[in-house]
Amino acid sequence: MSTYKNKVPFGQKVAFGVGMLANQMFPAVLGIFMVVLVQDLGFPGWMWGVLFFAPRIFDSITDPIMGFISDNTKSRWGRRRQYVFLGALIMGISFIVMWQLYRENGVDYNFTYFLLWSFVFYLGLTIFSVPYVAMGYEMSDDFHERTNIMAVAQWIGQWAWVIAPWFWVIMYDQDMFPSADVATRTLAIWVGIICALFAMVPAIFLKSRSTLDEDYLPLTFRTIGGSLKEIVKGFVEAFSIKPFRKLCISTFFIFNAFNTIAAFSFFIVVYHLFGGNAGDAGIWPTLFGSLGALVTTFMVIPIVTKMSSKLGKKRAFMTAQGISLVGYIMLWFLFVPGKPYLFIYALPFFSFGIGSLFVLMMSMTADVIDLDELNTGKRREGIFGAIYWWMVKFGFAIAGLCSGLIMDFVGFTPDAPTQPEGAVDGLRMFFSGVPIIGTLIAMWVMKDYGVDEARAAEVRAQLESRKVTILDVESSGYNAGHLKNLVDNLKLTDYASEDLSSHSDSEISKLFKQTLHNGVYGLCFSPFLKDQTDSDTIYQKQIKRRMEIIAPHTKWVRSFSSTKGHELIPSISASNGANMMLGVWISDDKNRNELEIESAIQQAKNGNVEIVAVGNEALHRGDISEKELIIYINRVKEALSDTSVKVGCADTYYQYQINKNLVKACDIILVNCYPFWEGSAVDDALVNLRQMYALTELIADGKEIIITETGWPSEGQTVGNAKPSKLNAMKYFVQTQDWATKTNIPLFYFSSFDESWKVQQEGEVGARWGLWNKDEKLKY
Repeated sequence: MSTYKNKVPFGQKVAFGVGMLANQMFPAVLGIFMVVLVQDLGFPGWMWGVLFFAPRIFDSITDPIMGFISDNTKSRWGRRRQYVFLGALIMGISFIVMWQLYRENGVDYNFTYFLLWSFVFYLGLTIFSVPYVAMGYEMSDDFHERTNIMAVAQWIGQWAWVIAPWFWVIMYDQDMFPSADVATRTLAIWVGIICALFAMVPAIFLKSRSTLDEDYLPLTFRTIGGSLKEIVKGFVEAFSIKPFRKLCISTFFIFNAFNTIAAFSFFIVVYHLFGGNAGDAGIWPTLFGSLGALVTTFMVIPIVTKMSSKLGKKRAFMTAQGISLVGYIMLWFLFVPGKPYLFIYALPFFSFGIGSLFVLMMSMTADVIDLDELNTGKRREGIFGAIYWWMVKFGFAIAGLCSGLIMDFVGFTPDAPTQPEGAVDGLRMFFSGVPIIGTLIAMWVMKDYGVDEARAAEVRAQLESRKVTILDVESSGYNAGHLKNLVDNLKLTDYASEDLSSHSDSEISKLFKQTLHNGVYGLCFSPFLKDQTDSDTIYQKQIKRRMEIIAPHTKWVRSFSSTKGHELIPSISASNGANMMLGVWISDDKNRNELEIESAIQQAKNGNVEIVAVGNEALHRGDISEKELIIYINRVKEALSDTSVKVGCADTYYQYQINKNLVKACDIILVNCYPFWEGSAVDDALVNLRQMYALTELIADGKEIIITETGWPSEGQTVGNAKPSKLNAMKYFVQTQDWATKTNIPLFYFSSFDESWKVQQEGEVGARWGLWNKDEKLKY
């Protein structure tokens, strides 16, 4: 059973939901008012289609850009709130202005005027809706609480669809307005003001934290322009996630199939049930939309929310859409001339389609965003919200265009008193057929959707585990407090470091290239290609190619395993003139440990190995005990006693402080030292590294010490004051190599190549430690 680790106060859910009322009221009223363009102002079907299509295409293009801007905004108000407020203002003002249409100005003028102001309105909608939706994704990390948030929001938002159809009654009531176009000019003012105020509520009342200190990309005209590549990359990355792709595609077919025929309900009620007499039709067109929305509000949303908690989100989705198919079929038979009340029986079934869609899909999108964070290390609510709603809006644009084309295809003329034979039946056929087909396609797409509650909980656990590793707990040892407590009275040996603070970026880049050209003591070898993981077997060809790249720059090469192709590394390293520190991967898998040890002994006896490292951070991970590790070390030492090979184990510097017997067991002390993981600013990092080394000297019992790993990532999440960047990575490389060279300290730099598979364990930062990227190009 899931527990609410991030329970959201009901008031916050309501504040978010009031924004949803505005988010749905504007398009709901827009859809109602659009009938006036055809019915009263004489716009032909193709104009109707263009007005639906063009602004929404513009909207779909601006959404990803707005998502990027929102995700990277540094502000005391956070990333989203200011945009929500600004977008609300633009929407309200432009909605009022664009409906100031007068018959005497003519169809062409009104068409152009309305089209241009539509672009302004949809720009405001983008500025509001993209960060607004992202705020909802950020409100909780709990599987079911996310559904509850979206259920409250959709419940409030559904009132837009209850209220909006009544505008039909008001617009065509001549006791209130002489004509519908006069009505829209007046009603637009009230809608614009009230909905703008509703839209501002989340900006004012939802909590957010300052992002002034976050390591986001700077938002200048130059960087935003240059970010188009990143936007495309983010789109491709997000859409490459199979579960997210399924959510987008299924939403596209359900929502936009529905919207293709949504406006037809007015014409079917008027022309099929009442023979084309809008006066006789009275409030029945309004009741169709309003009663459907009430059913959604008071029945569908509560039932779907309950189904989601009992059945899971996917099964709830499939069940709800199956019920909606029954409703679409019933409507074909229950639109009976002279008996308009019969269609009411179909509404409870019909309403499950759209009524369940966004409650479940927005909740599932939040789950997928967690999956994306696990895969990439990035938290990208804005980008995912933008892409999801891009699919909705792009499809909405196509739906509007298709509506006009369908009316032309069946020969339906909205402002004609009578219709050609078959025209109304043609609309009815599309009214039932299009959403049935769209729903069936969506259900087929979602049949193997895989992010259920168990998978979502697993992802959250992995993310929490990663945060523990990165952000610190006492048992991890990787924390600045741990180091500070140990070094309060520690005196460092003299060393005059080069001050890089006054160097320009280009000067640091030159220093980096010169340092690499001069060569380093050792490099940690990263053999895995971008499509491989640490469980894959590596091949001679890839080892040779990568070894040839790094060999001119290093005296030593360090590996991490002795099986699955890694046993080929020593001989290839020797053929390139490099010494070898052979890694033996030790974990809680006893069978693999035996294979690793036997293979390492054989490789060392072959004569291409100078040092064997039995295990890498096995104690830090807690895979085995100190006693078990020492048994493995002694086995290897005994097997190689007739050789000159030295045997030790590679682990974090503080493990040697904790496990005193480990020092006695090792011929040589191999320590991993990472100021980055301890949250050190890059300008302080070398001092921290020197402290780690000096601490190890105190307990090394005179044995040789080698720093087997240290490095700095070029991208990814910030840890304390440690910020990943290419410039910081170059600085750290230059400083550590200068210190190691001048003080004759053996130091292996981590790492040679970026390792894409590590994103699963450490996020994006874990995959960005290489001097060369995953495509084997020098990064700096």
